[in-house]
Amino acid sequence: MKKVNLILGAAIIAIGLTSCKSESEKQAEMTFDSYEKYVDSVATVSNEEAKANWQSIEMAYNERTAEAEMAIENFVNKENAQARLDKVRAKYVELKAKMDAEAAVIAADMAKSDPANRKQILRDAYFGAGTLGEDMSFTWVNKDNILKVYNDFYNEFDQNKDAYSREDFDEIKAMYEALDAHKNTVEKEGLSSKDNRKIAELKLKFAPKFKWNRMDAKADENADAKK
Repeated sequence: MKKVNLILGAAIIAIGLTSCKSESEKQAEMTFDSYEKYVDSVATVSNEEAKANWQSIEMAYNERTAEAEMAIENFVNKENAQARLDKVRAKYVELKAKMDAEAAVIAADMAKSDPANRKQILRDAYFGAGTLGEDMSFTWVNKDNILKVYNDFYNEFDQNKDAYSREDFDEIKAMYEALDAHKNTVEKEGLSSKDNRKIAELKLKFAPKFKWNRMDAKADENADAKK
C-alpha cells in the first residue's frame, strides 16, 4: 500500500510539472504573439509619424525582443521558436531599411531646394521649427532640456546620415559646435553629472558616425565631379 501511495504521489508531481511547463509555454506563446503584432503594427505607421516617434518605437522593439529571447527557454521546440524570432527580426530590419530609404529620397529632394532655405530646414529638423536661426543662439536650451536636445540631435543625424550632401554636413557641424559651446554655459548653471555623462555618451557615439559619413559624402561629390 505504501508503495502504491509513493507511485501515485510521483505521478501527481509529474502531472503538476507537465501542467506548469505547459502554462509556461502558453505564456511564451503570448509573448511571441505580442512581439509579432508589434512589428506588424510598425508597418502600418506613416513615415512622418515613425520619424517623429522613432526613439519610442525602437525602445519598445528592443524591449519586446529581449522578452521574446527570454521566452524561448519556455518552448519545448526551441529551434522553431528561435526561427520564429529571427523571422520577426528580419521583418523589422526590412521595414526600417524601407523607411530609411524613403526618408533619404525626401532628404535628397529637399537638398535641391534653395541653399539658404536648406540650412533652415536642417535647423528645424534638428531642433524644432523656429527654435534656431542664423545666429545659432541656443538661449532656449537649459540644464533641464539639454540632454533631450542632444538626444534628438543624435537621433535625427542617425536616421538621415546617408542622405546628406557635403554642404549639409558643414551646416550640421556648425550647429553641433554651437550647441557644444552653449553646453559650457549650461554646465555652470547646474547641469547634473548624470545628464552630463549621458551627453558624453551621445557625443562618443556621434563623433565617429559624423566623421565617416562626411568623408563618404565628400568622396561621392568628388566622384560626381570627375564624371
